[in-house]
Amino acid sequence: MKTRNAVVETSVEKDMTELHEIKREIEVLSEQRSELWTRLSQGFDATVSTELKEIDARLDALWDEHRAVKARLRFGDREKIIKRARTEERLLRAA
Repeated sequence: MKTRNAVVETSVEKDMTELHEIKREIEVLSEQRSELWTRLSQGFDATVSTELKEIDARLDALWDEHRAVKARLRFGDREKIIKRARTEERLLRAA
């Protein structure tokens, strides 16, 4: 049976691994985007322009995910925080 600390450590390790994977994917896509901008500066190409838009959209999503993981690492699981806040609110109203 896992203790609570072991579960928390496993969760933190998972989030840290996920954070590193996200950062690595951001780095790779940023390099690709830089290369595409270089190609685009040599002359307009609709295919390159489309690829840039797709990469930008993916990077936006990755940065959102990165922020969410960092917030989860710092503050804990969002659902648990909301559940605890609602419980505290009910207790205050009952008092």
